[in-house]
Amino acid sequence: MCHSLSIKMKFSVLITLIVLTFFICHHFLNEYSMIRDMREQARNSMKDTSMHIANSFTSYENQTGTGFKPVEGDRTGPDHIFNIVKSLNPNIKEITVFEQDSLSVSFGAYSYMDSKTDHSIIAEVKNTGFVLRKMKINGKTYFRSFYFTESMGNYIISVVYDGEGIQDRISKERNDTLIYTGIIMVLVLIISYWLVGVMIRPLKDILWKVNEVSSARFQQPIRIKRKDEFGLLALKVNAMSQNLSIYMNKLRKAFEENRRMKEHLESFINHTSDAIHLNDLDGRVIQVNRAFELLFGYEEEEAIGLIYPILPESHRAELLHTLNQLLSGKVLPAQETMRVTKSGELIPVSVTISPIRDSDGTIRAFASISRDMRSRNKMEELLRRSEKLTTVGQLAAGVAHEIRNPLTTLRGFLQLQQESKKLALSHVALMLSELDRINLIVGEFLILAKPQATRFVTKDVRNVLQDVFALMNSEALLHNIEFRVSFTEDQCLISCEENQLKQVFINLLKNAIEAMPGGGEIHILIAHKREHISITITDEGTGIPDEIIPKIGDPFFTGKETGTGLGIMVSQRIINSHRGTMDIKSQVNVGTTIHVMLPALKEEAENGILEP
Repeated sequence: MCHSLSIKMKFSVLITLIVLTFFICHHFLNEYSMIRDMREQARNSMKDTSMHIANSFTSYENQTGTGFKPVEGDRTGPDHIFNIVKSLNPNIKEITVFEQDSLSVSFGAYSYMDSKTDHSIIAEVKNTGFVLRKMKINGKTYFRSFYFTESMGNYIISVVYDGEGIQDRISKERNDTLIYTGIIMVLVLIISYWLVGVMIRPLKDILWKVNEVSSARFQQPIRIKRKDEFGLLALKVNAMSQNLSIYMNKLRKAFEENRRMKEHLESFINHTSDAIHLNDLDGRVIQVNRAFELLFGYEEEEAIGLIYPILPESHRAELLHTLNQLLSGKVLPAQETMRVTKSGELIPVSVTISPIRDSDGTIRAFASISRDMRSRNKMEELLRRSEKLTTVGQLAAGVAHEIRNPLTTLRGFLQLQQESKKLALSHVALMLSELDRINLIVGEFLILAKPQATRFVTKDVRNVLQDVFALMNSEALLHNIEFRVSFTEDQCLISCEENQLKQVFINLLKNAIEAMPGGGEIHILIAHKREHISITITDEGTGIPDEIIPKIGDPFFTGKETGTGLGIMVSQRIINSHRGTMDIKSQVNVGTTIHVMLPALKEEAENGILEP
């Protein structure tokens, strides 16, 4: 019930209770003091009454000389005195005069005297002169006073008072006090209720504002009319409301941005063609996207909870090594590896694994993005073959020119022998030499054009380049270009797929030739640098702008009018497959330098084998 009262009523009741407590305490103190005073006044009044009665009876005795015996017809005797005193004090019920020694009554009745206490009272009144006693007779309260004075000689005056009259007077005083207290309490309650209402009136506005703020309505401020504590509180509430409004607007914007970002990320994750799945630190799958289901054949419900379900047993050590590197803080690029589908099919994929951290930076899970490489690998193989066929086609003119010269020589010797009808052995040797040259050129051309299975063998890179020079020399001569070759005398053994490596060098030399329309020199340098073989090809062509160099190697990006943009891309992949690197530096109108580094093979003297 108390919780449902308003603050105004609570304050009013509190103030009233405080005042009521004060008045009750004050009332009890007053009542105690009043009763004590009234009793003291009654005692003094009774003593004075006894004294006046004693004086009246003493005066009567002195006048009559008959003692306290009433004389018939005497209107000034004891009876007359008793009637006068009783008319003045209606509470007097009896006046008795008795001798102190014999306790014999000289005047009045002796009906209220307690015989058991007569002698003790007589002794006390003789010592003190006045004694007052309270007594009960037939359930009624009476007060009896005893008075003694030496002027009365051997007599004691006893006066009996009606105690109920005195008690009624005290009760009346008490009831009047209670009535006055109740009236004051009602007035205090009304006045305190009004005062508290005036005092806490600003709280209504503050409560209204708090309700507005709780409902996210911050526009209307509290009107401040006071400069006391309530006014300061209202001012702070307005400031709080304004700050909350600013923060709420920021939170709304952040919430909308987060919602849009979440929807964007969910849309991206669910609609991307790359398979995405999350593993906890124990390897259990905790989330997958739709592309994961399509690529690996697992439904989301059956994939969640499995431990590395798409990891082949042969690649487990590789994955653990990758995860350890990520846990140590390293950032790893995408790597090509193998994964297994639900049906057991091994598929090549490109996997990017990233750690997922909590707010403290602790790694809690790993996100894996797997891209199916089957289509790309097929496309790259087609592109490689297409580039090779394109290169063969472009070399056809040079090869035809190179073959035409020995064929012309052969035709001349044959015509000469036909006309002379004689066989000249010297001419036969020259014709066989020209035929061998034609056979060599055609053989190299067929090896380059014919698709070969990838098979790495040990080769000296100098010999590989010599074969390429034999093919490209005629084309270089047609463009007025000369090869300047500087080979190291040390062996330059490498493990390579010869035809692919020839394709790389042919592409690089062909590009250098095309970059020098006015002719010039192409410098080829081969050096053995510890664990690597360095091949540097430098032309004197038009050069490549700086902004184009980073784009070289992108599919179908080319600076030529008739180029495909695939030559450098294929060349870079071939070099990468040989665990080498290819770096391009160029300066406009100065020339371009291509630096190829391939890992060298070390020769073991003891067992005669070669190791990379």
